[in-house]
Amino acid sequence: MAAPRAHVTASETGKSPFAVRIEMSGHVLTGDEPVDAGGGGLGPSPFELLSAALAECTAMTVRWYARQQGWPVEHVAVVVDYGKKLLVGAPNPLDVFEKTISIRGPRLTDEQRARLLDVAAKCPVQRVLESSPSIKAKLGTPTGQITG
Repeated sequence: MAAPRAHVTASETGKSPFAVRIEMSGHVLTGDEPVDAGGGGLGPSPFELLSAALAECTAMTVRWYARQQGWPVEHVAVVVDYGKKLLVGAPNPLDVFEKTISIRGPRLTDEQRARLLDVAAKCPVQRVLESSPSIKAKLGTPTGQITG
């Protein structure tokens, strides 16, 4: 597999206080905050998109591994619930992602199911979330502004 790369653009649309047009690889999405957070509810929130990335990557990772092994997996579905939770002994709420992985495959053994659950925890997006990624920011030229 090639090293993951992404180039994503988010630009305000003016359709609500927080609505953005998100463009990537020829795909266009609308992102927004919910109405109760001051947005227009026109699209998924940033944390919904992050949770979706984790769910998508998990399902793809399980499917990829099952195919590599030739295991009889018929369908994979992943539900991710995200929230801030105050865990016992923690001084501040933590970001918690809870994944529920459903794997349909009547001929799978208990050992195969357990292995697929282990593999699901190794999806690249989960690994990034569990690490300390480097995020660098720089100012760009505003759209439509002439430089020189």
